[in-house]
Amino acid sequence: MKSGTFGLSRRALLSAMAAAAAVVSFGFGAPAQAADPIKVSAIYTVPVEQQWVSRIHKALNAAQERGDISYEFSENVANTDYERVMREYAENGSNLILGEVFGVERAARKVAAQYPETAFLMGSSFGPEGENFSVFDNYIHEPSYLVGMAAGAATKSNKIGMVGGFA
Repeated sequence: MKSGTFGLSRRALLSAMAAAAAVVSFGFGAPAQAADPIKVSAIYTVPVEQQWVSRIHKALNAAQERGDISYEFSENVANTDYERVMREYAENGSNLILGEVFGVERAARKVAAQYPETAFLMGSSFGPEGENFSVFDNYIHEPSYLVGMAAGAATKSNKIGMVGGFA
């Protein structure tokens, strides 16, 4: 038995490789699966076909199809009903409630504070709050300002314009 570069014989190396293959083939190397999918509820103030909301809705549907989450949603929810719908989802055991709260900031933050075991992810112009209230938005105002300043500095006519879209 001649030792190789690592101080192992060929037989010992082959035995170790066979043992590793056996462990993987019996599933010990498989990634752990969650026992139950995460229960996600979404609240939309517009139809789910609307451009911004449709992206979120499609992503959540895809996650549900993979078995990562269970997903339910309410669309066309009026601001006057938003707090009630948030509470209903929280009371029904949602792990994550997603939505946009631009028109109902105070009420949404109040509801989130009353359900500390539920995670809330809301489109908002303001920052996160507490342990369970996170926010998202397209924070483009600062870079847009800088781009405008650069364009203004580069123009010879002192006129700039902008063409954009929401897709």
